[in-house]
Amino acid sequence: MQTSRRSFLGALGRVTIGAAASVAGAGGAGQAAAGAPAPHWGMVVDLRKCIGCQACTVACIMENHVPEGAFRTHVSVYEVVKAGEDPAMVMLPRLCNHCDDPPCIPVCPVEATFKAENGEVLVDASKCVGCAYCVQACPYDARFINHETQTADKCTFCFHRTQAGLLPACVETCVGGARNFGDLNDPESAVSKMLAANKVSVLRPEMHTNPNVYYIGLEEILDGRVAGEAAWHPPFDPSAHAPEGL
Repeated sequence: MQTSRRSFLGALGRVTIGAAASVAGAGGAGQAAAGAPAPHWGMVVDLRKCIGCQACTVACIMENHVPEGAFRTHVSVYEVVKAGEDPAMVMLPRLCNHCDDPPCIPVCPVEATFKAENGEVLVDASKCVGCAYCVQACPYDARFINHETQTADKCTFCFHRTQAGLLPACVETCVGGARNFGDLNDPESAVSKMLAANKVSVLRPEMHTNPNVYYIGLEEILDGRVAGEAAWHPPFDPSAHAPEGL
């Protein structure tokens, strides 16, 4: 069963975005202390706190004017069935992973996709010719061709907000506090401390892209489940795909 974006947006109703929160406190997001390395942005998603409310999805659509039928981020929902256990609903927030070794960059014939100073993978729409090579190269199914602009589109970590010292819209709006954003170069940042204190996983580790989106509590059987744009996926039985004993 698949649910269209319009139907689940209607079910959620109106989302009110609270007062803008700062990425780096009073110092602002884009300002590094004298002699300190520039911020390298990353996200840690605590799946233990995600309730699948799709507030992040709605906030992203509203903030970035994402066209109908497309997502820059959304929460996939799976029903996981393990032998001897009751079925469990598992949430998997997904977005561009802003890789340190992004396969989308070398395939771009016009160098429209590039890596920004603070680690974001961005698209220069003035150069993009809409060939979709980058869409096909992305192992996270996180890109699409915007049917209004005819150029490649994706999550930017809300570049326009972080440059102004604000959090990405999805992080600011996360009801359960599952999405956490900050400077991976700063050992005192909340995200760095979360990485140090928890076992974390990434999606598609076999691709060796060195992603900057990390997950706490990710079921190993789901680390490759990134295909498709639907906000809902059919029940998934890991026993049919996993080694015996999972």
